[in-house]
Amino acid sequence: MKFLLTLLLWTLLLVFCWPLALLILVAWPILWLLSIPFRIVGIVLESLLALVKALLFLPARLLGHRDAT
Repeated sequence: MKFLLTLLLWTLLLVFCWPLALLILVAWPILWLLSIPFRIVGIVLESLLALVKALLFLPARLLGHRDAT
């Protein structure tokens, strides 16, 4: 459904303002490639925070405390 809506909006943009639509079509892969390093940094930071959380809660888990969830 999201893909269909995106395709419909892009088609409307192509009909009403084709230079902008073609610019978006060309710029989208370049912007996607530029965002890859930021995604990698986000994944690394999320993993690092999960590791710190696991280390902080390790003594409680060793003593037998379980999460309510």
